[in-house]
Amino acid sequence: MVTPMCSQLTYEGLLDEMLEIHNGSVEVDASIMGAQQDGKKVKVPLNSSDKLYKEIRDLNLHVVVQVVRQKATSIQQDYAEVKSTNTQSVSELKDFVKRLHSLPEIARHVNLAQHLQSFAAKPAFHARVEIEQIILEAQTYETCYEYIEEIIQKQEPIETVLRLLVLFSLTNGGLPKKNFDYLRREILHSYGFEHMPLLYNLEKAGLVKRQESRTNWPVISRALQLIVDIKDPENPDDIAYIFAGYAPLSIRLVQHAVRSGWRSIEELLKLLPGPHMDLKRGVSTISSSELLPGSGSQQSTDRVGHRSLVLVVFIGGVTSAEIAALRFLSAQEGMGYDFLVATTKVITGNTLLRPIIASSKEGMI
Repeated sequence: MVTPMCSQLTYEGLLDEMLEIHNGSVEVDASIMGAQQDGKKVKVPLNSSDKLYKEIRDLNLHVVVQVVRQKATSIQQDYAEVKSTNTQSVSELKDFVKRLHSLPEIARHVNLAQHLQSFAAKPAFHARVEIEQIILEAQTYETCYEYIEEIIQKQEPIETVLRLLVLFSLTNGGLPKKNFDYLRREILHSYGFEHMPLLYNLEKAGLVKRQESRTNWPVISRALQLIVDIKDPENPDDIAYIFAGYAPLSIRLVQHAVRSGWRSIEELLKLLPGPHMDLKRGVSTISSSELLPGSGSQQSTDRVGHRSLVLVVFIGGVTSAEIAALRFLSAQEGMGYDFLVATTKVITGNTLLRPIIASSKEGMI
């Protein structure tokens, strides 16, 4: 049985995508958490003080369900044993009571996982994830155009339409003039001509534009191995598992930087938008391999007795999934670095676009 791609996305990534994590918590209907209070909202904390969340946050959703089920079943079996026998020592009973303290955490994540599964099981959500994969893999563009046209006609939330258009435009070097003009016209007919400033602002920002030259995306994707076949989602060996087979470009660049520096991919970096620099601290006699050790990173760790700290700064925002990829990278064998993330905001595709949508309504960018 093939696991649906949506269930291969990480637990925290889906929580942020569907419920939007704010300041270490999500706000959901009380009924989702099992409370009999229709219409009332409750805040559910999601941070490292929750030991279970810390354990499962970066796992795929279907693995999370298995882990939570195992923990609940284990406590249930222990309870049955305590109830049926009188042979437990005081220390064994104490350990059992300690485990009971984790029941609220287990119940919390059972409810959240069930809620996420109800979303991920919807054909519409699964179809969108598949289209995103097709766009990233630069395949069958006509399928993508037809899908975007279809969701415009169905008047899906405009954020959903724009996210796909932005992804398509960025990976395809823009949209061919014919498709660009047609899809813009369809959006205005379906959502209203008041969205004309929004489309103009997206074009001005370079997010959705006319195609003027061939895209570099296939070359970049192949060279940096951004599309990876994840054979075992339960035991991943590459950061691409975070997005069910796509390695975030930003984290792949960090991976190259700490292992061998960027000089080896200098020509490739020129294909990416914006300037780049590969600066080394210290005197010029120090080689880059000494500063950014690759296979010798573990030796560096052993020599100084501690792991080095790398500060990764994201201007404009970073997704929870990219942060999860950094955590995964740091945990790999031989990786002698811990990563500290600094960012202007933790974002999703929707929260990235909302300020542009809001400012466009005010006639400004």
